[in-house]
Amino acid sequence: MSAKTDVEAAEVANTSGITPQTLQTTLTEKLEALHVAIEDISGGCGQAFEATIVSPLFSKKTSLARHRLVNNTLKEEIAAIHAWTPKCFTPEEWEKKNKAQGGAGLPQGV
Repeated sequence: MSAKTDVEAAEVANTSGITPQTLQTTLTEKLEALHVAIEDISGGCGQAFEATIVSPLFSKKTSLARHRLVNNTLKEEIAAIHAWTPKCFTPEEWEKKNKAQGGAGLPQGV
């Protein structure tokens, strides 16, 4: 169910306590992520998120293992929301993907 107003969306987000910022902070700290982008895809109610996560901890892990690592890291948060879609990349994969799309990649020194 989507919130009908910005006020309703803020109230729903406040009740779960889950925001893009809290997800980003947790992932950055616990997964040593070099880049985390969280998008609220719920229409404003704060119950569905899509994430792009770049971490060296994903190296030599399958896609399933990466998702399990992320989901275990956010176990409590995921239980409080409706939908969660992570996209996980190693720093090397992220650089390659961005170069192919003409993007800048990770900041220098990272």
